[in-house]
Amino acid sequence: MAVGLDDPAFKDAAEKVKTLSTKPDNATLLKLYALFKQATVGDNETDAPGMMDFTGKAKWNAWNDVKGLSREDATQQYIELATDLIARD
Repeated sequence: MAVGLDDPAFKDAAEKVKTLSTKPDNATLLKLYALFKQATVGDNETDAPGMMDFTGKAKWNAWNDVKGLSREDATQQYIELATDLIARD
């Protein structure tokens, strides 16, 4: 099974989700970000951002929360979430 950007359905969903007419809430955006990073990079092995980098810290935490999730599962979950958002748009 192709993972991340090697999966045509993932790549298509990643492009389409950028064109939503209604911006998803922050929690959903963080979930999309975390699943995208997990699917394309794998586990978060980076250092946590500083305390004053609120956006960076939120994104780092979201990605770190899916640590251990396989790239295949992250790819599938991203596609499902993005497809749902696109369908509701």
